[in-house]
Amino acid sequence: MKVLIVGGGGREHALAWKLSQSSRVTKLFIAPGNPGTAMHGENVPIAAEEIEELKAFALREKIDFTVVGPELPLTLGITDSFSDAGLLVFGPSKAAAELEGSKAFSKELMLRHNIPTAFYKKFEDAAEAKAYIETHNQPLVVKADGLAAGKGVVICQSAQEAIEAVDLIMTEKAFGSAGKKIIIEEFLVGEEASFLAITDGRTVLPLAPAQDHKAIFDGDRGPNTGGMGAYSPAPVLTPELQKKIMERVMLPAVRGMEKEGRPYKGILYAGLMMTKTGPKVLEFNCRFGDPETQPILMRLGSDLLEALLAAAKGNLDEVSLEWKKEAAVCVVMAAKGYPGEYLKGSEIKGLDMAALLPDTVVFHAGTTRRDGKVVTSGGRVLGVTALGADIKTAIENAYKAVALIDWEGAQYRTDIGKKALR
Repeated sequence: MKVLIVGGGGREHALAWKLSQSSRVTKLFIAPGNPGTAMHGENVPIAAEEIEELKAFALREKIDFTVVGPELPLTLGITDSFSDAGLLVFGPSKAAAELEGSKAFSKELMLRHNIPTAFYKKFEDAAEAKAYIETHNQPLVVKADGLAAGKGVVICQSAQEAIEAVDLIMTEKAFGSAGKKIIIEEFLVGEEASFLAITDGRTVLPLAPAQDHKAIFDGDRGPNTGGMGAYSPAPVLTPELQKKIMERVMLPAVRGMEKEGRPYKGILYAGLMMTKTGPKVLEFNCRFGDPETQPILMRLGSDLLEALLAAAKGNLDEVSLEWKKEAAVCVVMAAKGYPGEYLKGSEIKGLDMAALLPDTVVFHAGTTRRDGKVVTSGGRVLGVTALGADIKTAIENAYKAVALIDWEGAQYRTDIGKKALR
């Protein structure tokens, strides 16, 4: 079977690593891929949002199955375009991907289908948003409505900070058209967790729970990023809580989307806050999380291809997943300056040494090849991921590999996974 993965980040390297292990895969393409994905398949120099070019390539190469990694091509309608051309694809339609593409739509859907979430208001006018802030208690959370690479969320401890966030998003247009509308919502207190599931629109098959680390600095300080690390399993998500999340969040979301004429097939990812009154949804995403995918797939004992194919074909009820007992931890190594403007082109040293460590995979995210050397090209550069008998051992193993890798200005958090040890 010829398989095409769309995307070129850490998530796509993890998908390529896992899918390449399937006995059914005869040829694996990754568009555009990166130096890491090239170890498992053939990179194709077509950007993830170049949908017509990707479709032409898939038809020319007689691709049997396409797996879409990032959110942007999904919100642009890649699934619809491929399906109309008779190509089998894993990922939600454009209409269904609005669940991530618009936070306002997502919040409204949750309201309509009684899915627990934070109280919120939607604004299209900056002055109205500021007036609202002046009359409400802080802290507040200000969110850009559209896609902002995980950075369009600002937690504000004071009215002044919230007003500055409104200016940043709506007036200065820091996230472009994503900030035409904003959401202002109550600040939820608790512990965050990520709950991902595969769905064919009827059956919802949960993946192993994980926990992400959004803030750039240790202790969850500093601005939000796309994610600085993750671990699985997440002890905060007990079996009882997982059952509750399925009943109150995942199943109502899938059923609600179907009722509204937007049947949902693909990955449904709920970012959750475990509050005193139970789990509440912070956001929905319509794709594999990054960096959660890295530790989750390290722990998956089953053939991922079989599950994704079943979801695309509508027979997911015939599939079950097996998980390794070991824990997995992913530490993201980022470029100097990230999540702001960051340094590019620094040579990465130590990759060969890290690759020799047992039960460890260094997933490439923002890398490229230049003059035969691997250099930095993105904000999040590597996802150093390791298995261990428990979370503590997995943390130790991941940081052993991190210690072998270096480049000018490399930065990473030193506390990934520590919440799980409490």
